[in-house]
Amino acid sequence: MSIRRISRHLLQHHWRAKRVFPQNVLDRIEQAIRQGETTHSGQVRFVVEGALDGAPLFRNQPARERALDVFSHLRIWDTAHNSGVVIYLLLADRDVEIVADRGIDAKVGAEGWESICRAMEAEFRSGQFERGVLGGIEAVTRELAKHFPPQGPHRNELPDEPVVM
Repeated sequence: MSIRRISRHLLQHHWRAKRVFPQNVLDRIEQAIRQGETTHSGQVRFVVEGALDGAPLFRNQPARERALDVFSHLRIWDTAHNSGVVIYLLLADRDVEIVADRGIDAKVGAEGWESICRAMEAEFRSGQFERGVLGGIEAVTRELAKHFPPQGPHRNELPDEPVVM
């Protein structure tokens, strides 16, 4: 466990997520998810966590493991076509993780998701958080549209609004 990581998480904590993602930005992210879901039969969620605290921090929980916890907690795995995707940003680490249900994950694979994450992280390094998230949503939407085109009327199984933890 790195003292540097603990310090970063304790100092940045949750207030930073609200500053980087004010309500107007969250509204645009929600709109992008809603609009994107009209092009496929999958479900997309965006989750930003300012920093880890308590047990996850002191257990040195990696962002990937935390993203899996969030995926499960938000029941993203519980979609009709096994096509749920969470884009998880751990802001204190500037680490993006994409966790996808088995149906879409089998089509895109770890390499495809990793490519989207790295593109988002590049935008974040230049301070372009909104552009990075919207670009990530667009890339995930393209994959879902390619592998899970719409099937009848759109049925929104999960909320579209971003989650700020």
